[in-house]
Amino acid sequence: MFRSRSKDEKASAQQVTADLSKNPRDPEAPKGRPTPKRSEAQTQRRRAQSAPMDRKEAAKRQREARRADLVRQREALNSGDERFLPARDKGPVRRFARDFVDSRFAVAEFFLPVAVVILVLSLFGNRVPRLQDIALLLWGVLIVLIVLDSIGTWIRLRKQLNTRFPNEPKRGAIPYALMRSLQMRRLRLPKPQVKRGERP
Repeated sequence: MFRSRSKDEKASAQQVTADLSKNPRDPEAPKGRPTPKRSEAQTQRRRAQSAPMDRKEAAKRQREARRADLVRQREALNSGDERFLPARDKGPVRRFARDFVDSRFAVAEFFLPVAVVILVLSLFGNRVPRLQDIALLLWGVLIVLIVLDSIGTWIRLRKQLNTRFPNEPKRGAIPYALMRSLQMRRLRLPKPQVKRGERP
């Protein structure tokens, strides 16, 4: 069973190998599978080259891809490039909502500066009781003005969206615009693309 091959068998095997090397396979002979298209072959080659060798390599490539996406996203937030914006900022409806808010003054954008002033006034309220009353009054007036202004923005924006985008999905566009109006203009992302007073 485990006997060594005889000299005759070795000689015949060498003869067959020599014949095969002298006479290569006929290119016209069928090979049992269709020739792949060039694009498919290139895709397979690229996939073989880019396929990670192990888990560490795969994780590293994933991190690099995520970092590149974040860089592109940050640049898009500054430039307004629609292609690389986050999903929440994409689309003509969201762009119009941003432009609608950026083209006008909103009471809500003064919320943070006034809140800081109110905080400072309330800190000195223990020494001067009158200051605490002024801070509370200012706070109440600001809240009422923000609510009234937000209701007006809601009504006007909804009307404009229904007129301009009758067939587009508008879900979440108005809360998105109101949240944007709470931010100071220079801190808004994506950066404002229209000037104040300019029609969106």
